Amino acid sequence: MNRHLFTSESVTEGHPDKCSDQISDAVLDAILASDPKARVDCETLIMQGTVMVTGQITTSAYVNIRQIVRDVLRDVGFDNAKDGLDWQTCGVLVSIEEQSPDISMGVTRPAGDVGAGDQGMMFGYASRETPQLMPLPIMLAHGIARELASARKNGVIPYLRPDGKSQVTVEYDGGRPVRVDTVVVAAQHSEEVDPQVVERDVVKKVVRKAVPSNMLDKDTKFLVNSTGRFVIGGTLADSGLTGRKIIVDTYGGVASHGGGCFSGKDPTKVDRSGSYMARYVAKNIVAAGLAEKCQVQTAYAIGVAKPVSFMVDTFGTGKIPDSRITEGAEKVFDMRPGPIIDHLNLLRPIYRKTACYGHFGREDPDFTWERTDMVERLRKSTGVD
Repeated sequence: MNRHLFTSESVTEGHPDKCSDQISDAVLDAILASDPKARVDCETLIMQGTVMVTGQITTSAYVNIRQIVRDVLRDVGFDNAKDGLDWQTCGVLVSIEEQSPDISMGVTRPAGDVGAGDQGMMFGYASRETPQLMPLPIMLAHGIARELASARKNGVIPYLRPDGKSQVTVEYDGGRPVRVDTVVVAAQHSEEVDPQVVERDVVKKVVRKAVPSNMLDKDTKFLVNSTGRFVIGGTLADSGLTGRKIIVDTYGGVASHGGGCFSGKDPTKVDRSGSYMARYVAKNIVAAGLAEKCQVQTAYAIGVAKPVSFMVDTFGTGKIPDSRITEGAEKVFDMRPGPIIDHLNLLRPIYRKTACYGHFGREDPDFTWERTDMVERLRKSTGVD
């Protein structure tokens, strides 16, 4: 059989880039809670001791951005200036402008005519590798990162600090995942801890809890803090910026990516809403049994409602030709931004929780793009019984 390895990574909520994503989405949530028609494009930069929030925001709501920043930092666990940031004492700079009127005139229209907030292409993906119809490597990497943060917050591994990364290499045989070959974890810790203790605790209390035992064997390699220590981390080691973990946010590198990030953007920005809809379409196609795996691409022109292109690619796994699936999907799904926003109910303050551990494959009712409620309509529109 054809055997190969594939690797995906995730990061914890204390990683500087992910902290930036959370702040941007927390600002978006606070504004949408009072003004669902707001236009928000919020970017966050984190550096040692300082957070800067900038972007273009047009809204009738008032939100205390500085307090939002401090609340997120507190929740994540940045409580020690020696680690780079203390939520109570760090500097917070805010520089916000209104949305360009040249963009606004393309999106401020009745729902069916709302134009895309930018040009670009977006991708959605689904496969039968996991119950969530997601690639296995990214789901395992997210699980490890989530358990790492949980072990810190719940005191299971009390010496951990907020920063951390995970990476999982899965071996495939004939296109099926058969085992985990390598697990890599970077776990920030306090200075006095023996590296061997960190490795033992992380493997036992984090990795083995997140990765099914039947995927691990005697040859699986565990690499924890492979330089020997990870004391200097967080904003002492790296700056953070919104939108720098777009592969972590999506499919772990398995599928294509259009290049646009999600966090801090209201859903008139098709980087976000178009990608969510593409995932929704792909997931329903796979759930309907039309293919074992599926990638959907859509693309937009700024100010224009109808996509300039729409394509379904099943990588040769489709039960019927891809052209028929594409035609059937176009009959079922309205890919214009306004109908996407309405159908997925995207004008809600739900976005901060999307900012960590992936925007897809999550079992949360607020993640409406994860529903598989169009299966029967898809099967009927494609003529598959």
